[in-house]
This record gives sequence, C-alpha cells and structure tokens, in this order.
Amino acid sequence: MANLVRQQTLDAEVAYRGFCFQESDDSAVPVPFNDGYEWGVFLNSHVRRFDLFSAGHTHTATATVKVWDAPPPLDDSSAWDEQGEVDFETTTGEVALWTLTLGRAKDVVTLAEAGGQWRVRVSCSGRAEVERITRTEGVAHGVERYLVEFWPRDI
Repeated sequence: MANLVRQQTLDAEVAYRGFCFQESDDSAVPVPFNDGYEWGVFLNSHVRRFDLFSAGHTHTATATVKVWDAPPPLDDSSAWDEQGEVDFETTTGEVALWTLTLGRAKDVVTLAEAGGQWRVRVSCSGRAEVERITRTEGVAHGVERYLVEFWPRDI
C-alpha cells in the first residue's frame, strides 16, 4: 500500500498553453524548457523534464503535487479530462515548476534527499472551461486543475 510522503499546491502561470516540471538544477537539464516543447501534446517527456500542454492560452492553473513511497491508487479516470504517465529522473531530488513568462518558480518540490528515478502520473480537469474562459473572457484563475503524482520507479 502506498503512503503519501508530502503534498503541496503550486500556481502555474500558463502562457502559450505550456508549462513544465524540471530538475531543480537546470544545469543538469540538457534541453531546458521550452526547447523541444510540442504544441498539442498533453504530457511530453524529456530528459529530466516533462512538459504539460494546457487547454487555456494564458491563465493560472492549480497544480497539486503529491509524493508517494510506492505507486498510488489510480483515481477514477472519469473525474479527469486527461491523464498520462512518464518516467522522470532527478539529479538532486528536487523538481521546479517552469513557465514561459516567469521562468522557474521559487518553490521546489522535494522528492527525496538525493537524485533518482521516478514515475509520474499527471491528471487534469477543467480543460473545456478554461479553454472557453481564455478564449471569450480573458485570464482564468484555478479553473484548470492538475494532480501531479510522483513515486519511486523500480529499476
């Protein structure tokens, strides 16, 4: 049974529909955000980074990050608009959120005391509503919600 190690909520300032989670030590990332960013791909894995494609152009999304000690239970997929999983490697044990407009966020997510291999599941809801709001009304806040779950990957 998986145990929740830590949880935190971050605001992601989305611009041009994109943001990412990246190794905290950006010098260890061979292709930093937004190089290699693929338009329209919900979850795209790169070395020590994974990109997310938002349904809204410019807005603030809410990202709840959970760190588990084993694979967490899978939530009911009908509650989510999109879901995906990727592998993730960290050299420091810390991950930072990056956006196109603000760069690296000040808060980091601590996965472990040192680097390692992780599996990540990303789930997202509120996509149709944030697309509508950003297209017809302007900037939205907290409409699109992400759940980002990390757990150690068995090698």
